[in-house]
Amino acid sequence: MQRMNVLVIGATGSIGRLVVENASQKNHKVRALMRSASRTTRLSTDVNVVVGDVTRPETFAAALEDIDAVVLTVNADGQGKEAAEAVYYRGVRDMLVAIGERPVRIALMTTIGVTERNGHYNRTNEGHDWKRRAERLVRKSGLPYTIVRPGWFDYNAADQHRLVFLQGDRRHLGTPSDGVISRKQIAEVLVESLTSDAATRKTLELVAEKGPAPADLDPLFAALRRDPDDALDAVLDMDNMPLDQEPDRVRRDLDRATRTSTAG
Repeated sequence: MQRMNVLVIGATGSIGRLVVENASQKNHKVRALMRSASRTTRLSTDVNVVVGDVTRPETFAAALEDIDAVVLTVNADGQGKEAAEAVYYRGVRDMLVAIGERPVRIALMTTIGVTERNGHYNRTNEGHDWKRRAERLVRKSGLPYTIVRPGWFDYNAADQHRLVFLQGDRRHLGTPSDGVISRKQIAEVLVESLTSDAATRKTLELVAEKGPAPADLDPLFAALRRDPDDALDAVLDMDNMPLDQEPDRVRRDLDRATRTSTAG
């Protein structure tokens, strides 16, 4: 397996810690972006820690030095609309700017139901909208990527580990009936996507159903449709976020991302 220098953003979160563990087990060299050096006790001793924050773009230069891939598992739930924009969107935007034209692989975790705009969650903090806007920036960046939209964390039963990759994001009830998945398997899919050619430029909703975990994820990635090269949204997603109704600052960011991608 290809050994990569992997930066994990959100490394002390419930998914991020497992990403660090999984990537280390697969012999990747792992770097963690953390708000405080005092939190390093949560990670294994062979992880390189860089103190910084997704909302502080000046910390990205050191974090991204010699990095081959980035996994983002950030969380701003319960912190309101301003935090949702800052963490889910501006953090991704600023990271992409810092990467520039380097061929860094991206694995971005958002959520199942991210295209659902009228439910209580999105009306409360606009979390879906800002995550979706971050997805759009990643697609327009021209970088190799995989976007993973997991179902409800750890609501799966003991015999529910058969991974199912969906596309189109049509499960919008906002309950575990939309799909469930273990945190450990989310981390596994994110890390595996970094070295899978079949996962390139793919967006998927990730859930688990009754049955054993697969031994090989490549066939699941290979069965997915790629996002079109010129697309804002994932293949098969509903068209319910018109670009001409987006905030001016978001359209400017997309324009810059597209021009940078074209120039690269």
